[in-house]
Amino acid sequence: MGIVEKIKEIEFEMARTQKNKATEYHLGQLKAKIAKLRTQLLEPPKGSAGAGDGFEVTKFGHGRVALIGFPSVGKSTLLTLLTGTQSEAAAYEFTTLTCIPGIINYNDAKIQLLDLPGIIEGASEGKGRGRQVIAVAKSSDLVLMVLDASKSEGHRQILTGELEAVGLRLNKRPPQIYFKRKKTGGISFNSTMQLTHVDEKLCYQILHEYKIHNAEVLFREDATVDDLIDVIEGNRKYIKCVYVYNKIDVIGIDDVDRLARQANSIVISCNLKLNLDRLLARMWDEMGLVRVYTKPQGQQPDFSEPVVLSTDRGGCTVEDFCNHIHRSLLKDLKYVLVWGASSKHYPQRCGVQHTLHDEDVVQIVKKKEKEEDGGRGRFKSHSTGPARISDREKKAPLKT
Repeated sequence: MGIVEKIKEIEFEMARTQKNKATEYHLGQLKAKIAKLRTQLLEPPKGSAGAGDGFEVTKFGHGRVALIGFPSVGKSTLLTLLTGTQSEAAAYEFTTLTCIPGIINYNDAKIQLLDLPGIIEGASEGKGRGRQVIAVAKSSDLVLMVLDASKSEGHRQILTGELEAVGLRLNKRPPQIYFKRKKTGGISFNSTMQLTHVDEKLCYQILHEYKIHNAEVLFREDATVDDLIDVIEGNRKYIKCVYVYNKIDVIGIDDVDRLARQANSIVISCNLKLNLDRLLARMWDEMGLVRVYTKPQGQQPDFSEPVVLSTDRGGCTVEDFCNHIHRSLLKDLKYVLVWGASSKHYPQRCGVQHTLHDEDVVQIVKKKEKEEDGGRGRFKSHSTGPARISDREKKAPLKT
C-alpha cells in the first residue's frame, strides 16, 4: 500500500469516527499519523540523484508574490496588467505551463510577481505538477489566491486544503508552544493557562507516535492538537494570503458586495480593469514593506532610492538597516538621527534596537577615529616638537 492510499484510509477512518470526549485521543493519534505520512510524501524519492524538475526562478526585488489558482481564472491576464510582462492567455485551460516572473514598480519598491500554472484538486499528492507550484509558493512573501467570482465557493476551500496539506498555513501566526527534544529526563508537560483542547495524556500519545520519549513542552496559549503537531513537525510555513475574486463583471452587485466583505478578500475585474489600484495597495499593506531614506551629514535627504526593509526579511530595526547597507557599518556606528513617524521629536538620537517605520529618514553618525598621539590639548602623552633641545628652532632675539 502506497503513502497516498494510507492517507486516504486514515482520512476515511477519521470521517466515520464520532467526535466526543472518549475518541479525542484516538483522533489525535490519527492526525499525527497523517502528518507523518504527508511529510514523507513531500520528501524526494530515495536513490534519486541531482535536482528535481522544479521552477527555477531567481529572487529579485524587495518582495515576492505568487499567483495561485485553478486554470483559466485570469492569473496570466492579471500579471500582464500589473507588470507589463506578456504571459500567454487563451480560452483553453493550462495555457501557462511554467513559472513566468514579472516586476511591479510600486512606491519606489520592486515586487516580483510570479504567474504559476493552474493547480487541480489533488495537487498536494503530485497531480498536475502541484508539488512544484506549491514549492514556489512556499518561498513567497505573499500568496494571491485568484478565484473565479462566478464559480462556487467550494474552490476556495479546495485550494486552502491543498496548501494546508503540504505545510502552508494561510493567515495564521505560529502557535505559542515551546518544544525542545532532550536526551534524558522523560517528557515535561507544562502550561501557563487552562487548556481546553489538549491535555497531558493526549500530548504523551502524540509524542509517542513520533517516537519522542524525552522532551520539554510548554503551552503559552490554548492551542489545538493540530498546532502541537505543527510545532513537532517544525517544517510549517506561515504566510499571508489575499483571496482575489476576478470576473466580477459577470455577477450581480449583491454578490460583489458579499464577496468584498469577506475577510482577507478583494474583488477585481481584469477585463474592465476594475479595482486594480486597490489590489496593489492591499499587497503593499500585507507585505509590510518599510522604506527608509538616507541623509548624509550636512546635506539634504536622498529621496531617489530608499532602503526597503521588511519584518519577514531580516527585520526593521536600525541594526537591520545598517546590515542592509554594509556588514562592517555597525562596528563604526556611534548613533543615528531619525526623522519620521518612529521618532518622538525631530531629530531623535537612537540606538541599534530602534524600530523604523515607513518613510523614515536616517542619518548615521560614526565614531571619530582616535588620534595617533594618544590625547588632545594638555592631555597629550607627548609633545609634537623635537625630542632634543639642540634640534629646536631658536627664536629671534627681541628688538630693544
